[in-house]
Amino acid sequence: MKYIDFINAKSTASIHNDSIQVDTPQLNPALYPFQRDIVRWALAKGRAAIFADCGLGKTAMQLEWSSKICQERGGSVLILAPLAVSTQTVAEGVKFGVAVHLCESAADVVPGINITNYEKLEKFKGCNFQGVVLDESSILKSFTGKVRNQIIDLFSETPFRLACTATPAPNDFMELGNHAEFLGVMSYSEMLAMFFVHDGGQTSKWRLKGHAQEIFWRWMGSWAVVLDSPATLGYPSDGYDLPELRIHEIVADEAEPTSESLSLMERRRARKETLHLRCAAAADLVNKSDEQWLVWCDLNAESEELTKLIDGAVEVKGSDKAEHRANAMLGFSMGLQHCLVTKPSIAGFGMNWQQCHNMIFTGLSDSYEQYYQAVRRCWRFGQVSPVDVYIIISSREGCVKENIERKERDCAQMHDAMIAQTKEITKKELQSTCRIATPYTPTSTMNLPKWEGFA
Repeated sequence: MKYIDFINAKSTASIHNDSIQVDTPQLNPALYPFQRDIVRWALAKGRAAIFADCGLGKTAMQLEWSSKICQERGGSVLILAPLAVSTQTVAEGVKFGVAVHLCESAADVVPGINITNYEKLEKFKGCNFQGVVLDESSILKSFTGKVRNQIIDLFSETPFRLACTATPAPNDFMELGNHAEFLGVMSYSEMLAMFFVHDGGQTSKWRLKGHAQEIFWRWMGSWAVVLDSPATLGYPSDGYDLPELRIHEIVADEAEPTSESLSLMERRRARKETLHLRCAAAADLVNKSDEQWLVWCDLNAESEELTKLIDGAVEVKGSDKAEHRANAMLGFSMGLQHCLVTKPSIAGFGMNWQQCHNMIFTGLSDSYEQYYQAVRRCWRFGQVSPVDVYIIISSREGCVKENIERKERDCAQMHDAMIAQTKEITKKELQSTCRIATPYTPTSTMNLPKWEGFA
């Protein structure tokens, strides 16, 4: 490689000049004031993340963001979403007067806003988009490293980029790094080197450097909005009050509870041995009620057993065809089904099921994020009824529930810290955002040594 080629390769600009300046009155009047300000900010930034809790209108904001890009720059914008969320987004577009075109492959792309599922990303290679939106972007870490890299690489030349998700796990700095890398702000390895220090012998343990904490949050606040309620940023919060969340624990067997930490194999054995008892307890709750129920399971055998025992239950499995999964989940949204049985890994992201306020976990995995996302399908802004969550476990699985509760406390603590750290930064950003990037236009000739490549 010649030296000039080496220099050119290093000069891929990390500072971009893609920005659209709009005044708030130019944005969709159907949006709330805080939503319009966030959209204006994201357009001015060009590449941004919206970390907003469930029910705060991320779909409406990303549609308005995409619409303005198409109006100002022409071309097309692609939204990537989880299965069934695509159709839900198309319906949301009708509500806000924004046309959204559902795509199966690159051949279906039209000028304007297009949407597809993450699973179909392979079919869009070689397409050029003015903008891209990652809806429920936190699911990126559920994919393999190959898919994560594919998404980042595929859209590395896309001018406008937006990532939308509920507030990411604040103690998972890798997730923040993934978002920063997708947006072209900074790679996660650079982020770790700049702001973090390796903590102990575990490769996944990183902590903020003491002197870098304020700088880190200021840096994150420059490209991400973190929001748990409009009131946090000083906006009216009418209609944004969460109803009561009632957690009920049901122990399915009468064995002596264990205080020992069981291995993964031991927990799975205990779960299988009590499978029939737990499924019977869940079915008893649902069959005695005329209301809608969402039943979460962790094992395929649980899913099959629940579907047999619950009257009128509709099962959604990972092995089902995409069409069946999408139709079943959308049918549940419209209240057409009495009970939906599925896993958090399949339907725990993106769906809006606030018409339902009863759910059951017939078993818990160790993933707090899956539990949190599953609960948030129903317990979200816009829900008008108290939400009842029933956790049915074996007495020998108590440690799993305790582990989830510990992670929940840790996450709440870190979430509050993240909000507190970024609140004032976000307020200032929303009030005064403009692109500060001066394109470099050389006017003087530089005399360089006659090294190889310059001769």
